Amino acid sequence: MEKQSQFQLQEGHAPLDVMILAAGLGTRMRSRKAKVLHQLGGRPLIAHVCRTAAALTQRPIHVVVGHQAELVEAAVREELDEHGAVFIKQEEQRGTGDAVKAARDAFAQTNSTLLVLSGDVPLITAETLGALIHQHRTHRGRGAACTILTVRLEDPMGYGRIVRDEEGLFQKIVEQKDATPAERQIKEINAGIYCFETRSLFSALARVEPHNAQGEYYLTDVPEILKSDGEDVSVYLHADAREVSGINTRVELAEFERLLRQRTIRRLMLDSGVTFIDPLHTYVSPETQIGRDCIIYPDVHIEGATIIGDDCEIRAGTRITKSRIGSGVTVKDHCVIVDSEIANNCTVGPSAHLRMQTKLEEGACVGNFVEVKKSRLGRGSKSMHLTYLGDATIGEKTNIGAGTVTCNYDGKNKNPTVIEDNVKIGSDTMLVAPVRVGSGSVTAAGSVVTKDVPPDTLVAGVPAVIKKRLNENKEEQRGEEERLKDGALVTQPE
Repeated sequence: MEKQSQFQLQEGHAPLDVMILAAGLGTRMRSRKAKVLHQLGGRPLIAHVCRTAAALTQRPIHVVVGHQAELVEAAVREELDEHGAVFIKQEEQRGTGDAVKAARDAFAQTNSTLLVLSGDVPLITAETLGALIHQHRTHRGRGAACTILTVRLEDPMGYGRIVRDEEGLFQKIVEQKDATPAERQIKEINAGIYCFETRSLFSALARVEPHNAQGEYYLTDVPEILKSDGEDVSVYLHADAREVSGINTRVELAEFERLLRQRTIRRLMLDSGVTFIDPLHTYVSPETQIGRDCIIYPDVHIEGATIIGDDCEIRAGTRITKSRIGSGVTVKDHCVIVDSEIANNCTVGPSAHLRMQTKLEEGACVGNFVEVKKSRLGRGSKSMHLTYLGDATIGEKTNIGAGTVTCNYDGKNKNPTVIEDNVKIGSDTMLVAPVRVGSGSVTAAGSVVTKDVPPDTLVAGVPAVIKKRLNENKEEQRGEEERLKDGALVTQPE
């Protein structure tokens, strides 16, 4: 049986469903882009919430979409992948109550616990939500119809206040504009994250009325309706206000980016043994993994699901995106490495560019102003200066001279270049693909190679022609070995 989330199936409790509200425009972002599509740590806000939701349940995640629905759906699918999502269209954005009500048909035959999240709360953790769910299901020994996640703020201006009765139990939520002077002094606010039992939720939603200037249906009215019906409403007070905060402006987005970066770097220093020379001026994705005793210099950007091994040195001004780097690697100043793989004990840079599934095998070196695109550089091979290697396969212990270019594009197609082992490519060689240079060969400086070069051959000129065969004695020995193998050479008895 597939392993279930600890919150999905518990004896005596309904299964857990999760709904993410992601229909709004987010006008305070001053953007044509839906708010949940703005990026934090290299991923859309909605992707952070989806990943947390997927850690709580194996059931498909319900996502309410509206503005730019197709783009939001694409972002959700990319994050959830095989986990699955159910999309619910809110035709008009008429408040949070209307957004949840739009999903009524999806839950018509379901008796579940429904966790309602906002798509713009990216730092919420599965641990916090797990504690919320636990309180919801164990409240007074029988569980609650609704549980509200709350926090206390020193400055609660603009937020809905949580009003409790004399026993400290939930009484109602009062919005800022409707609060009395005494209620405005309350510091406990509604964080906009809820647990509901679906059997009670949609019955209460049917009675919500748009008694406000905006003409919207507020989900915040539901808890009070449930309480008036005699249902239990629980309040889960959380200590970390920042974790459950939404992002409404670009100023807040930048602040969260800083906070997320600091958390990531702190974790890498404490848990992984990574040295950051200047943490305030280093940018690391939360998905990045970095090994022990690595040194990261200032103004380094490490993005996406990058993996870096042990004992590496990443020098200033370098950007690494979605790449895998082995141990003992030195990346010198001002390099760009994208979607590439670097094996152990390689050296890159300064000012090198690796991209599109480039692979450097163990001990390979790529130096100053070398661009490598969709190519493999073999074990111990070097390309140290002013070179372009595109769509190339390069063997072991080969040296690529300064100014070499693999001319891979003929105007219609990208063509491959193959350079075998122990080859020496002279400076300013042009290799006009498709072309192969055999092992042990040499191209003279300034050569334009338009035809395949046999092994152990020196070529030169424009176009390059064979000047001589190298290691002729070696060839004779090889031929003799072949004749012996075939029985063609028989020695005479003494």
